[in-house]
Amino acid sequence: MAAVTKDDSPTGDAPAPPSALAERAPSRSGARPLKILIGVVGLVVTVWAMANLFLAMALYKQWFLNSTVLIGILGLVVGIGGAMLLFRFLNMTIEGLPSRLGEGLIPYAFLLPGFSFIGLMLIYPTIQTIVYSFANANSTDWVGFKNYKDIFQDAYFRSALFNNLLWILIVPIITVGFGLAVAVLADKLSATGEKVSKSMVFLPMSISFVGASTIWGLVYAVNSPGAAQTGLLNAVVVALGGDPQPWLQIDTARLNSLLLMVILIWLQTGFAMVLLSSAIKAVPEDTVEAGRIDGASEFRIFWSIVFPQVRATLLAVFITVLILVLKVFDIIYVMTNGRNNTDVIANLFFRRLFVDGNAGHASAIVVVLLILIIPILIYQVRAYKAQEANR
Repeated sequence: MAAVTKDDSPTGDAPAPPSALAERAPSRSGARPLKILIGVVGLVVTVWAMANLFLAMALYKQWFLNSTVLIGILGLVVGIGGAMLLFRFLNMTIEGLPSRLGEGLIPYAFLLPGFSFIGLMLIYPTIQTIVYSFANANSTDWVGFKNYKDIFQDAYFRSALFNNLLWILIVPIITVGFGLAVAVLADKLSATGEKVSKSMVFLPMSISFVGASTIWGLVYAVNSPGAAQTGLLNAVVVALGGDPQPWLQIDTARLNSLLLMVILIWLQTGFAMVLLSSAIKAVPEDTVEAGRIDGASEFRIFWSIVFPQVRATLLAVFITVLILVLKVFDIIYVMTNGRNNTDVIANLFFRRLFVDGNAGHASAIVVVLLILIIPILIYQVRAYKAQEANR
């Protein structure tokens, strides 16, 4: 039988050798200089145009008829449209690189705008603040560690530091404790009762710190003895036969600071409750039922079964509230502005910078606050990594 010498394909042509196919196939591994050039030029023009437009909206409002509504709409258009163009040209630049290099760079390239913005708005000011903490009040000359020496010798700073310590020891524990209690107890109610109770506890979260401070200012308000008390707390005291008290001026045992802490606890209990309630509902029901079958009480079931499984969420909520407590400012500023030994580090920093005009002391104070927060952040990151590793 004669050997078949032609391919069975409809054309009857012999198959091309692999080398010929490689020569005819378009190469996708090489760089495309024109695409790279268009992408880079587009990136530069887009960034330049966005920066100038935003600066114009901030500095030359008359160009936009002094209309905040018009500026807001243009800001949205420029921000969203500019971001789309930015990523389009960035993608074009990456596509113009050799394929292997582009595949390796593309995740970092798309993270670059975000990291650049973080660096501009967060890292650069942080470094600048640390540098200014070694300069004089006007940031015109170096003074070394003099600012740190001065603030630690200042009685107001030591009092603010002590108050921050009290806030740290009291507010996160009580906030998380109340949030956990509400989450556990509301879980035992009917569906309607659970929704109503959680909504009432979460409602203060919708109020700003300034608004909440104003509300509680009315609660702590005091009028002269014999006059009608408009403050709720003093109205109750007088109704019980006592005398009205200037609550926010009583610094005995830091009572006024404790009353200010109540405001933050009232605001943040709903936050803790929502997260902890979600964690409790995620506990497998079969483990709880197994404990009930074994005759364990509800208290024992909570501490031996539920609590270990929500511990990670509990820790995350605690650390989040703790960081918030370290930065607390609005409540103190509105209620007392640091009078009667109620000052905290953040409010003292504000006064040193914007009232006293001493940038050196203010920078040193905020660097101390930063140093206090860093170990907590490190612990939180390590705890999160350990939690992810155990999944």
